[in-house]
Amino acid sequence: MSMNTIATLIAEDEPLAAESLGDWVQQSPRLSLVATCADGATALARIRELEPQLVLLDIQMPGMTGLEVLRALRDDGPDVTVIFTTAFDEHALAAFELHAVDYLLKPFSRERFDEAVEHALARHGAPPPLEALEEAQSDAQPLSRIFVRDRGGIVPLAVDRIEYFQSDHKYTSIASNGKSYLVRLPLSGFEQRLDAQRFLKLHRGCIVNLEFVESITPADNSQLVAQMRSGERFTASREVSRKLREQSL
Repeated sequence: MSMNTIATLIAEDEPLAAESLGDWVQQSPRLSLVATCADGATALARIRELEPQLVLLDIQMPGMTGLEVLRALRDDGPDVTVIFTTAFDEHALAAFELHAVDYLLKPFSRERFDEAVEHALARHGAPPPLEALEEAQSDAQPLSRIFVRDRGGIVPLAVDRIEYFQSDHKYTSIASNGKSYLVRLPLSGFEQRLDAQRFLKLHRGCIVNLEFVESITPADNSQLVAQMRSGERFTASREVSRKLREQSL
């Protein structure tokens, strides 16, 4: 193993995904593959034994999940940089909360792998804060903060300062403090983790923070339009418009 390469461990229980990741790691001149594991318990033992610098960690594995592996490393494990692999968007959202350098949403491409590795290499040595694990795993608690990328760095966004979410199914634009951030998550990845008393889903591609809504007025077609303080206007679906009318005093 070259002194200039990053020792990399793969923890992935899907054979095809593990094979692709293994091939790509071995083809990368900046990475060296030290082990491949197919379950959480083995991954935990091998990480402690080999102390890799980078771990490609599947979240859903037999025995222990990737989140449980990280939690077990809290007290006596080596510092590792993590790229999550997952088939579920809601777990990708947890990657933001855990400060993971990136996540690969299955089925992932070589292009996305290379992009994630670049993020890991750029931020190598900054492990995810394991103290956030307990909060991140509690789906019952609304999100209070998410982490988004901006110009090569990571920006923490207080959820109550987010003005709105706009989505085209695969990507979501998040508006906050006069800026917009694009993330690789559909709106459904956020919807169930937002405070329903604060956030209103106007239609399948838009959720607004009611604290930033200036007014809600009818349009010509009887649907309601939310006027944001920032100037944007979003039209509610007919069903949402009907419910808003019924709930108004």
